[in-house]
Amino acid sequence: MQIIPTDQYKEKNFESLIEFLKYCREQALKDNHFKIASISLEVKHIDPLAVLESIYEPEELHFYLENPKRDEAIAGAESVVEKKCDGSNRFKTIKEFSNEILANSIATGDLELPFSGPHFFCGFTFFDNISENSPYPPALVFLPRWQVSRSKGTYCAVANVRIEPTSDLKIIAQKVWSAHAKFSSFKYTQPEVSNNITDEISYNNLFDEEFLNSVATALTKIEKGNYSKIVLSRAINITKNSSFNPLETLNSMRNIYPACYSFSLANGNSKSFIGATPERLLKVKKNILYTEAVAGSEKRGKSVSEDAKLATELLSSRKNLNEHQLVIDSIQRRLNSIGIDAEIEKNPKLIQLSNVQHLLTPISSKIKNSQHLIDILGVLHPTPAVGGTPRDAALDDIKMLEKFDRGLFAGAIGWFDYRREGEFVVAIRSALIEGKNATAYAGAGIIKGSNPEKEKQETDLKFKAILNALK
Repeated sequence: MQIIPTDQYKEKNFESLIEFLKYCREQALKDNHFKIASISLEVKHIDPLAVLESIYEPEELHFYLENPKRDEAIAGAESVVEKKCDGSNRFKTIKEFSNEILANSIATGDLELPFSGPHFFCGFTFFDNISENSPYPPALVFLPRWQVSRSKGTYCAVANVRIEPTSDLKIIAQKVWSAHAKFSSFKYTQPEVSNNITDEISYNNLFDEEFLNSVATALTKIEKGNYSKIVLSRAINITKNSSFNPLETLNSMRNIYPACYSFSLANGNSKSFIGATPERLLKVKKNILYTEAVAGSEKRGKSVSEDAKLATELLSSRKNLNEHQLVIDSIQRRLNSIGIDAEIEKNPKLIQLSNVQHLLTPISSKIKNSQHLIDILGVLHPTPAVGGTPRDAALDDIKMLEKFDRGLFAGAIGWFDYRREGEFVVAIRSALIEGKNATAYAGAGIIKGSNPEKEKQETDLKFKAILNALK
């Protein structure tokens, strides 16, 4: 990507913007290839989720990811360029697409800011192939027309525009200038909320009996040595007589789960996949890879004493510690296979959510400049925390034992930028929303010693917060 220093244009005014776009058009004409002009500017206080909610359009792609612990959030919408693909090479295809776009991108503005410059927003489904009617392709990436972010009190707005050799620069410049003025002093609008106080909600627990049978079948296969762990999931359909607002529901979820990543990925066809996940799949920052093993669960106590007792039991539970170690070992093997020597913290920590607590072990490593985040993502996804180990054997049985399409559930949702930095989360504690209908998902890890009824109770526990938010 070519970077044009801001001091090349004396003032941040409309005339300087026109000059920058002229240069981009000249390069497009010279190379006979469109260029992406990316302009980043610092703005005053802005709430990315509120901005997204204010201008939400069901027919547009959008992306949102927030990490409240780090006081970071990023949102983007409307596709300038996008790519959809499937198959075992989907990660490689997405990387090659982004490389081509960046090779034809020209950026200027406040590029020293967090989340500045062009960002690619992505969603990868759990499986690399899906059914024809699946709402999301196995791999989706798009560069947004606009993007806003918050990072520890710093706020940035990015405009990305496509410049053709014949583009009318005045029209484009006016749109960019108007958008920046809007984000500099954003006026939030309240979305329409249903006034129907008797809104009826109905639930349909899909394949509950089959879940118990599937766990029993999996335990038999574990005994035979087919695999040591498999993650099986359930789905619940929810309907009501007025439409869900996916971003309003997401706000409820992030309030229920303030320690989690909250996310939303809209497919541009009136469907949104939202969630609040405790699990980061990976992060790359300044050539340091951060990932983690999250496995092993217990409910929260009703009192301080009960909560402490349950936490102590989780930290000493042989079943949960065995399940947790399987995930650590698998992540370590996969990273080693691409030359990454992982540093693993010695003892698991607790991550305590409103209604459930998990074991978590941070993992990190320095990586080479040549190692792209997307390549590492392709090696790690899906981890044994949501799939199983050995991976191939577990995935084959998930397809057989689960009676619904996972889609983005337990998939990977995140972003990466021109610096090859980025972050992806595991899309669990999630729901697919379309109009008056929603489908919520929850899963449980099955290992030797698991009990079918207890695993169902664990998924009930995980469903609870999602269903409360959907209400």
